[in-house]
Amino acid sequence: MDAVLLLSRLQFAVAVYFHFLFVPLTLGLSILVAIYETLYVRSGDEDYLRATKFWGKLFLINFAIGVVTGITLEFQFGTNWSRYSQYMGDIFGPLLAIEATAAFFIESTFIAVWAFGWNRVSKKVHLLAAWLVAFATNLSAYWILTANAWMQHPVGYTLRNGRAELTDFLAVITQRAAVLKFLHTTQSAYILAGFFVMGISAWHLLRKNEVEFFRKSFRVAAVWALVFSIAVIIHGHVQGSTVAEEQPTKLAAMESHWETKANAPIYLLAIPDPANERNAVEILPVPGALSMLAHHAPSATVKGLKEWPAEERPPVWPTFVSFRLMVGLGFLFLLLSAWATWKRARPEENPLLLRLLLWSIPLPYLAIELGWTLAEVGRQPWIVYGLMKTSDAVSPAINTAQVLTTVIGFTVIYTLLGIADFYLLFKYARKGPAAA
Repeated sequence: MDAVLLLSRLQFAVAVYFHFLFVPLTLGLSILVAIYETLYVRSGDEDYLRATKFWGKLFLINFAIGVVTGITLEFQFGTNWSRYSQYMGDIFGPLLAIEATAAFFIESTFIAVWAFGWNRVSKKVHLLAAWLVAFATNLSAYWILTANAWMQHPVGYTLRNGRAELTDFLAVITQRAAVLKFLHTTQSAYILAGFFVMGISAWHLLRKNEVEFFRKSFRVAAVWALVFSIAVIIHGHVQGSTVAEEQPTKLAAMESHWETKANAPIYLLAIPDPANERNAVEILPVPGALSMLAHHAPSATVKGLKEWPAEERPPVWPTFVSFRLMVGLGFLFLLLSAWATWKRARPEENPLLLRLLLWSIPLPYLAIELGWTLAEVGRQPWIVYGLMKTSDAVSPAINTAQVLTTVIGFTVIYTLLGIADFYLLFKYARKGPAAA
């Protein structure tokens, strides 16, 4: 692989992975904060007011870092991926413009009202600001994910003068790939927020700090996490059939499926051997399971990786491992959130559960990053599936030294920002809520 291409991909990966540490928590925590404030306005319970301010402070810290790290991603389309920008700018540009001028404008405006409006506006106006922040935060995600969905499944365009030109904006923003990507990503983000709240609450409950306060926070987050743990598993099955239809190479790599066959099984234990176009180990097959996942029929035929030239197949190992780990973590979240919901009345009496939830805080982050790896690595070698390869998208005017310098710079700066963010989150989470 060309050095400029490799380093450009590495730089974008560093930026995306780091940015995506903050976006999901922002998406979920914005709604949970609005829920806590709603409970306060309806009941008058001061603990819910304190919960709104406590979790809202952590939301604001996370939001600030997320905004900073997102800006650099857009600049890279012009610096490192100019051919890509030229090719699909007619589709990508309007989506990013709407996200910035509409969703982000609403979000940033009402965050100011929410953060500085305490005792300056009425309770109901302040609550409305909280819900508008949550709505705009998630609306912003829809436009960004729609742009990515077009790269996964391009629609509503025509090829003219060597570039993709927009012909049907409505088809782009309402296509199934965009809706499903948004739902799956936001459901994962909501699970993360639920485990974040439960984990921090567990830390305090283990130490008998503000037991009544954190018990109330825990109850809401436990039910919230359970609902979306169920939803993400159901939706994951729907996603499987969509991938089979729109990106069959990705599906084959996800299961390391080499030979085209009907009644295709899923192996509970398999070890891919891409060099020899086979699996070195295949143990515990579930007959017809892959056919069911892909086409909702156990007798359906599923294409194997050998149907495509080697240069048009995604990297098998990262795609296969990312998928397996993500699915395993999804079922773990279901078990833990169900247990937490069952014990939500008095969680402080279940120290084993609390310890597991505390140490589980990083796992939803890992699951989300694995899902992003599956989506992006599994699309390779295409940057726009079936239309443009990643190797054709890199800017022609940059050299290895330039990209290497920026990769190092991004990595250092992001590391410092990450340390600052997690230090602040740890500091204020450990400190607990303001006194009643």
